[in-house]
Amino acid sequence: MLKIGLTGGIGCGKSTAVARFRELGVPVIDADLIAREVVQPGQPALQEISTCLGEEALLADGSLDRSWLRQKVFTDKQALQQLENILHPRIRKEIQRKLDEYANMAYAIVDVPLLLEKDYQPLFDRILVIDCLPDQQRERVKRRDGSEEQLIDSIMQSQIAREARLQQADEILENMSSITDFYYKIDGLNAKYTKLANT
Repeated sequence: MLKIGLTGGIGCGKSTAVARFRELGVPVIDADLIAREVVQPGQPALQEISTCLGEEALLADGSLDRSWLRQKVFTDKQALQQLENILHPRIRKEIQRKLDEYANMAYAIVDVPLLLEKDYQPLFDRILVIDCLPDQQRERVKRRDGSEEQLIDSIMQSQIAREARLQQADEILENMSSITDFYYKIDGLNAKYTKLANT
């Protein structure tokens, strides 16, 4: 089975691409969803977060206080490092477990927003980068979330630079014109990956 890691900057169209691959019958593993699952109440990661970062990390019902945690890691680099040390090994392990479940498929896609930033490359045979122009990213995120330009820019700056992302790609899926064009390119990639998996 071919293992494809999918990534791209904010607003580039990862969700749209993932939805299309799913329509084509391709199994898709969502790293963000796994990240949420590993911190559910009763999971060892949640206990570890509360031990490392303090009881304030938990809400009264014992679940993770996401807004507190976001604020904490935004202002405290050491806390961010501790959190990542707790989460990423577990996310990697779960991605691998899910990939093993799909071993009889031609290929599977794993959607990992921080694929390049957090060195997930060794898990995959190929890296697929969804790309568009920076101005398009800003415009789409503004339209989607109503976010301020300043916030969008700070998120974009926290991600790996566009050039560096493109350099590490085996395939680049450009999302710069119509949805029809985007789907056409995805369908072409689906055929390419299926063929690659069978050779």
